[in-house]
Amino acid sequence: MTSFFSIFVIAVSLALDSLSVSVAGGIKARSARIRDAVKVGLFFGGFQAAMPVIGWLIGAGLHNEIVGYSGWIAFILLSILGLKMIKEAFGDTEEKERQNILEYKTLTLMAIATSIDALVVGVTLNLINLPLYLSVLIIGIVAFVLSALGFLFGKKLGTFFEGKVEIIGGVALILIGLKILLTS
Repeated sequence: MTSFFSIFVIAVSLALDSLSVSVAGGIKARSARIRDAVKVGLFFGGFQAAMPVIGWLIGAGLHNEIVGYSGWIAFILLSILGLKMIKEAFGDTEEKERQNILEYKTLTLMAIATSIDALVVGVTLNLINLPLYLSVLIIGIVAFVLSALGFLFGKKLGTFFEGKVEIIGGVALILIGLKILLTS
């Protein structure tokens, strides 16, 4: 149960970047159609699910060399990601707002950019022995749901959540890293 909760918190934290971009895209959309929200959710959810697999494979290749330091490595990686998210919360949102999120090229680039963190988390999953398939499934579903809903309700959510989601996600990742460090 503890690993499911940890995976879920990691998934939500990872999906907050996608949520933020999706909300910005929903704000700009003339009308928020369900079909467009599903498209946004599939791109973000798909990339969020694929990146941890790549990271896990990288971690598997390095596992024997770094297993003794896995708690520290997980703490450092998750803390760096958390601090990056907190920093981005205070950054300029004009870049997100200039793009038409529904264009395939833009959607692909945004999905890659927001899922790079998931690549690093994949390395961490290997080091702390969280189940890969369950993790990927939860990460993908959470990113899909939050991104689709963020796009669909972007106009309503935009002003309320502006900047807050990244801070919450960043703090959550740092706390998970600290928990891993203290229990390893």
